[in-house]
Amino acid sequence: MNKKINPNTEMSIFEHLEELRERIFIASIIFCVITIACFTYMKNIAYILQKPAIGIKFLQLAPGEYLFTSIKVSLYTGFLLSSPFVIYQITLFILPGLTKKESTFIIPILLTSIILFFSGIIFAYVILAPAALQFLINYGNEIVEPIWSFEQYFNFILLLLFSTGIAFQIPIIQIVLGILKIFSSTEMYAYWKYIILGATIISAIITPSTDPVTQIIMSLAIVILYGSGIIILKILNR
Repeated sequence: MNKKINPNTEMSIFEHLEELRERIFIASIIFCVITIACFTYMKNIAYILQKPAIGIKFLQLAPGEYLFTSIKVSLYTGFLLSSPFVIYQITLFILPGLTKKESTFIIPILLTSIILFFSGIIFAYVILAPAALQFLINYGNEIVEPIWSFEQYFNFILLLLFSTGIAFQIPIIQIVLGILKIFSSTEMYAYWKYIILGATIISAIITPSTDPVTQIIMSLAIVILYGSGIIILKILNR
């Protein structure tokens, strides 16, 4: 059997619960502080999120729409920016109970997951959002003037960013399945035809717009991510 990382440390159930309470408290404080900071600098965040929508005028269609949307965006942004710190607290809590072999897999997987999540958000902001918005703006611009609701736009952009970040977790899921010997890289490669079909369906579900440009780009990204997961498993001989 593998030895624990801290073999000499024995903790009672109450000590575990006390440590868990402390970790949750620290994570909550970090989330609250970052969320308040995001609300304080909401104008800067709103300007950054509005950049992909070049030439669009935003309207406040209901009393308090800007205020409530600012709170929503601050919460989302606070969750996003605090997530690495929260995951760090979770890691500190579970790490003493892991074997050395388990920790060599868990820690790199968590770090890679965070990197892929933020990579997905950047990909959506730099590539997907401009492509989708330009298509939606240009389609029918000779008939209707594009003046959008402030709240609806931010619902659109936040959903696109977060759904893309989650979609970028595909290689992590593959690696976990490979390590647990549920699926091998060879078996994953054998299903490539179904993956292409699944990528099309997933992209249609997670992208808030119905334009073909965004869905095609998202489908290609999913297929590439799936292929990268197979390559990593090949390197790991899984």
